[in-house]
Amino acid sequence: MKTTTKQSRTTKRLSKRKRKKRLLIFVLVPLIVLFGGVSIYLGSVYNKAQNVFEGSYEDDGSDKGSELRDDIVNPKDHNVSILFVGVDQGGGRDGDADNGLSDALMLATFNVEDKSVKLLSIPRDSYVYIPSRDSYTKITHAHAYGGIKESIETVEHLFEMPVDYYVRLDFDAFIDVVEALDGIKVDVPYAISEMDSHDVKGAIQLDAGEQWLNGEEALALARTRKYDNDFERGNRQQMILEAILDRVISVNALANINNLLEAVGNNMKTNMSFDEMKDFSSYISNKLHIETLNLEGSDMMTDAYYFKLDEAHLEEIKTELHNHLGLDEEDQE
Repeated sequence: MKTTTKQSRTTKRLSKRKRKKRLLIFVLVPLIVLFGGVSIYLGSVYNKAQNVFEGSYEDDGSDKGSELRDDIVNPKDHNVSILFVGVDQGGGRDGDADNGLSDALMLATFNVEDKSVKLLSIPRDSYVYIPSRDSYTKITHAHAYGGIKESIETVEHLFEMPVDYYVRLDFDAFIDVVEALDGIKVDVPYAISEMDSHDVKGAIQLDAGEQWLNGEEALALARTRKYDNDFERGNRQQMILEAILDRVISVNALANINNLLEAVGNNMKTNMSFDEMKDFSSYISNKLHIETLNLEGSDMMTDAYYFKLDEAHLEEIKTELHNHLGLDEEDQE
């Protein structure tokens, strides 16, 4: 069954304001917290942010970033890409969970000249080639097989382009962030019965309708897979992320900026240095142009459910991302 028509129409209906919200809260969570706090509290919060994000830095063992790059790049002077990985460490879900399944994957390209961003959402069940296994399976399994390194290699192979940076956020960050905000207001689409973060079945019970959710409830709503499809699941996560942003920019959130910094920092790993993070601040402005992209495809059932990518549309997305990064023909081969 095709999911492309609904997906395409939904993307077109998104307002510019909502597209900005989605990017800033999920893709630039560290930056929006950092620079939002710095603009108000300056000194002490800036130092706190620096300590938190320096603690989240991990050396990926590469001197120049992606092996697909000939030269070293930086966000201040070059077009770059970031892979954002939301990881579910719950042991009660499918697959090899030693490293956690990647429940959310977003690939962003940044064009330094026109300060534009293209943000591509990659469905977790996309049927792709996993280089380390020399086989095809769901892209979510790449992280379970080989951590962030395998996720990057899989995405680079799929789109034939370099991934310069990554930000890995545990889904448990939902809990800490929402608790730091004293809850979020969400319109729950339907009643759910779901396990909690400790995989206790039926621990979370929610009725349909607008209500305040605590951290455990927000996480359960974000990752449940029993009531709709992968695309609608993505919509739910985006709705929750927008609710988080609404609280982040509220007076209550600003009063808890230190708690927010710790919530993000405790659940994040990145190969971006603090200085590189700051270089992205030039993108956060009223002139920022953000375009959200989605992969078209169809449902496929074999031994399990998969989302089969439409090859023609995949090639179109590749070309669009390559052009946005300014890759020449040699880089794309």
